[in-house]
Amino acid sequence: MITASADRLATMIASPNYNNRPCGLPVDMLVLHYTGMETCEAALERLCDADALVSAHYVIDEDGTVHRLVDEDKRAWHAGVAWWRGAMDVNGRSIGVELVNPGHEFGYRDFPDAQMVALENLCCGILKRHSIPPQNVVGHADVAPQRKQDPGERFDWKRLASFGVGLWVEGADPISISADDMRVMLEAYGYDVTDLAAAVAAFQRHFRPSLINGQSDGETAGLLKALLAAM
Repeated sequence: MITASADRLATMIASPNYNNRPCGLPVDMLVLHYTGMETCEAALERLCDADALVSAHYVIDEDGTVHRLVDEDKRAWHAGVAWWRGAMDVNGRSIGVELVNPGHEFGYRDFPDAQMVALENLCCGILKRHSIPPQNVVGHADVAPQRKQDPGERFDWKRLASFGVGLWVEGADPISISADDMRVMLEAYGYDVTDLAAAVAAFQRHFRPSLINGQSDGETAGLLKALLAAM
């Protein structure tokens, strides 16, 4: 159930790691991450450390507590070297949300219901303030497939899409596809296909988490075709 806007209930913990957005560049992306650290406190300390040069607009703890680190009109430094739909300055055009989770390095686990409810509320508020198309609601792995895995295969993208946040399809028929056609379709959806296997794996982690093998199989291709039709 969507309740009061989570951004309005957020605790402000100011990070020094931000700068101005490029003039005239729209906010048209929402990028989700996991913190990949053992505790929320450790993540907040790093994201607020001026020497670390990293930040996010929001951090959501596992109990649903929302922390606001950077105002949405500023550019937070969360995506790093990234690419989506031809845009290289992903930070400049996105809102970044970190979900507290130890990640693959420290014991990756499911995202608790309280955390997901807070995320749903926060994202719905963000989408009311910014014109972000569904295909631009992405994970860190989607925009940096050669470097990142987060928020990972345990993240419930289907649940988030049921609240109108992002795209999701089910029941797509498998299709035969060549590697070249897979490259064209992935790039049309938004991915950097410099490393095709990494891009396929990132897509699978988001849309077909039951099997992440980086291979251009028929099920993956069918899902991708259906998502392109839904854009």
